[in-house]
Amino acid sequence: MTDIDPRLLRNAFGAFMTGVTVVTTHDQDGNPLGFTANSFTSVSLEPPLVLVCLANSSRNYDAFSNASGFAVNILSEDQKDVSNTFARPVEDRFAAVNWKNGPQGSPVFEGVSAWFDCSMFNRVEAGDHLILIGQVQSFEHNTHPGLGYARGAYVTPAAEAEALSNSTNLVVSALIEYEGKVLLAGNGAGKMTLPEMKVGKGGAAETLKRLIEETGVKAEPGFIYSVYEDEARETQHISFLCQASSEAAKQGVFTELTATTLMDIADPAVCTMLGRFAQESQMGNFGVYYGNQVSGEVRPLTSGS
Repeated sequence: MTDIDPRLLRNAFGAFMTGVTVVTTHDQDGNPLGFTANSFTSVSLEPPLVLVCLANSSRNYDAFSNASGFAVNILSEDQKDVSNTFARPVEDRFAAVNWKNGPQGSPVFEGVSAWFDCSMFNRVEAGDHLILIGQVQSFEHNTHPGLGYARGAYVTPAAEAEALSNSTNLVVSALIEYEGKVLLAGNGAGKMTLPEMKVGKGGAAETLKRLIEETGVKAEPGFIYSVYEDEARETQHISFLCQASSEAAKQGVFTELTATTLMDIADPAVCTMLGRFAQESQMGNFGVYYGNQVSGEVRPLTSGS
């Protein structure tokens, strides 16, 4: 088994909301098999365990129940067609994706937000489903934002942003993270702040893209992390959690969120938000904050380990 760094694995789990996945394996003849699922959950960090659920009525039931392992491919926001293909009785589902065998042997896809290649740890019969528990042997993740699914519809960062961009006085900030550090910039008065920009033409999604481009960081727009009314500035504030692929930046510096760092944050609301982010990063359990700069509530997005 390849040694798995729990810290890096926690970051990989925490980077994605509970979203759309394709679970894959091979049958006894070596043919690739897969199905769409949104019941992927992290179970443990030490040892690194994940679970998925398979309906007893699935035509793939025998193959998965007897498999020595499986992979979980977390789809990116532009892979709706892949999700649809693996959710239907298509003759050759794998013709829709570029894939290869992962280090443990199960099929992993190109262009996904992340994949986890697992050996079979346990199988648990639960009503009309079989719970497959896998031990992560290898994983890979990148900056592609994931594809979510809620109330019968796909959810993407762009869709989230536009749903909240009716306000004429809307400010977007980017909470850009890399290996536990967050990109912070000076505000000209000796204090630190997140990169932010008032929403202009093209709406919140286009504003976020421009904001990331100005920082010079290699990152892609992510999901909404916090929404609040800033009564002091008479604005609505939306902060997006984005994953960077390196620490290189033209503006700002990636900084660890220590108690000292938080004391140097200019905006009290942003300070509170970053304090929550620091705590949630340790747990790998993220939520979305709704409220104002004084009070509100956190609505969970992911299941904690």
